[in-house]
Amino acid sequence: MSINATFFAQLVVFFLLVMVTMKFVWPPIAKALDERASKIADGLAAADKAKSELSSANKKVEEELAKSRTETTTRLADAERRALTIIEEAKAKAEEEGSKIVALAKVEAEQQAVKARESLREQVAALAVKGAEQILRKEVNAGVHADLLSRLKTEL
Repeated sequence: MSINATFFAQLVVFFLLVMVTMKFVWPPIAKALDERASKIADGLAAADKAKSELSSANKKVEEELAKSRTETTTRLADAERRALTIIEEAKAKAEEEGSKIVALAKVEAEQQAVKARESLREQVAALAVKGAEQILRKEVNAGVHADLLSRLKTEL
């Protein structure tokens, strides 16, 4: 056998091997590579989607935190305003009660002053009667002279 015939035979076997490989071996390998590339692309797309969702979730969390901070600040301000209102109402009620107590005390003092004046008038009338009795050296009858004594009380 010559080198040409061997070369030809090797060339034919090589082409047959290439044909069999392209027909039976290459398609499953290509399919596996395509599937892997597809899975990698899907994974990257899912990662990008997850990244954007994470970013969106972070934005929502920040918005909710800002909203809750604002709401908390508003509630605290409302509570402070309500506390001030309650304090003012309590002060007003206390002043009103104090005024009532002072007014009642004044009325009571006035009544006691009137009673004291009345008592003093009666005592002065009794002293006047005793003084007149001693001056006249005779007894003055209080029952008989009641009209005179009542006029004397009103004058005093």
